[in-house]
Amino acid sequence: MADRRLQVFHAVAKHGSFTRAAEHLFMTQPAVTFQIKQLEEHFDTRLLDRGHGKISLTPAGEIVLAYAERILGLSAELDSRVSEMTDELAGQIKIGTSTTIAAYWLPDVLESFKRKYPRVLPRVVVGNSKLTEERVAARDLDIGLIEIVTEQHNIERRSAARDELMIICSPDHPLAKFKKLSAKDLIAHPFIDRDPGNGIRQIADEFFEAAGIAGSEITLCAELGSLAAIKQLAAAGLGFAIASERAIRRDVLEGRLAAIRLEPRIYTPLEVLLPRDKFRSRLITTFADYVCEEFARMAKDKDAVI
Repeated sequence: MADRRLQVFHAVAKHGSFTRAAEHLFMTQPAVTFQIKQLEEHFDTRLLDRGHGKISLTPAGEIVLAYAERILGLSAELDSRVSEMTDELAGQIKIGTSTTIAAYWLPDVLESFKRKYPRVLPRVVVGNSKLTEERVAARDLDIGLIEIVTEQHNIERRSAARDELMIICSPDHPLAKFKKLSAKDLIAHPFIDRDPGNGIRQIADEFFEAAGIAGSEITLCAELGSLAAIKQLAAAGLGFAIASERAIRRDVLEGRLAAIRLEPRIYTPLEVLLPRDKFRSRLITTFADYVCEEFARMAKDKDAVI
């Protein structure tokens, strides 16, 4: 029920960018610009200063932002309170998720949740775990699904499940003949790493550090944010990578990749994040509980690839 112009202005002010606000709101940039122009005409004053590639709030903009946050918060709470008087859950939920969870865990969860609650509208934003964590902390998201353990005080975390991490490489790679591999077994071979901020990269770094191996000792083949690209390079024999078992299952079963267990075995956590001390609707609480239950079930029921 909140004024759409206030919603758009709030997003631009929080993101500091028309482009990022448009992405967050699932709008085009011209549409965002139009809404801001309409709001400035309504108040007959400039709310944003645009210059040198940066956006800043004018004194009037600071006042409008403070009231916009209160109005939008009350509007969301009103919608939730009224919808909770009915038996059926409905409304929008903003979900942030890591790339691996988005591709290999979340689709099954969303499918079954939507069948149960068809009037719910999930809006999913995909990024690495660190970015998702930051957006939950900033209250830009209702819920985050990531692969690192957060200690941020303004985030409530729930450990839903875990997935084993394995070495992947071409079936013809020299490493493919082993049943298990230690960190020292790997340093002679090119490594296809994840992008900074990725949860699996953080765990891999800790794995090598625990074995006393410095980053300078590792031969880096590539650093990629796309798991599909990582699997393609590994399958082509250009190096080895570390990936979660669920993400590689089909590739291994169909013979495109070999999977080797690490020694000691390591796991990626599946964490559900919620902003602490923020009004939480029945929809958000129900979805968070559902994700935890489904992730735990999927982790328990899956068949191992090796």
